Amino acid sequence: MKLKRKWLELTAGLMWTAVGIVLFSYAGAWLYGLRPVRLWAHLIPGLILAGLIYQLGFSRLAEANIRRIRNLPGKKQLIFRFQTWSNYPLIAVMITLGYYLRKYSPIPKTVLAALYIGIGGGLFFSSFHYYLGLWRELCPPGALSDRES
Repeated sequence: MKLKRKWLELTAGLMWTAVGIVLFSYAGAWLYGLRPVRLWAHLIPGLILAGLIYQLGFSRLAEANIRRIRNLPGKKQLIFRFQTWSNYPLIAVMITLGYYLRKYSPIPKTVLAALYIGIGGGLFFSSFHYYLGLWRELCPPGALSDRES
């Protein structure tokens, strides 16, 4: 299936949002029922990690991906072009590693929760770069006032 570039941007944003929410849900299940002191002891490092991952990694990656999508030739591209082809093996490794960590790792799930919150938060918050970029492209400043006149 081929899509216009704006739909590729939206697809990328939705995927990043969805994966962020999935990672949050794993972390939430692992932290559910902890007493407040223990909960915050795992939640705070996860949130700090999320901020760092967002600021130093995923937000920049999202911006680079938006530029790449906007510079694709032609009006329509295959839906899989919302990510670069070279990222798909990395995504497969990350999914496999995540599965291994959830199923077989000796690391306590409460410790993994901080990592999942960090990565999930970085993805979730970076996904808004896609939505804001689309908003700016589809509704540039002054566009609404031009329609009213």
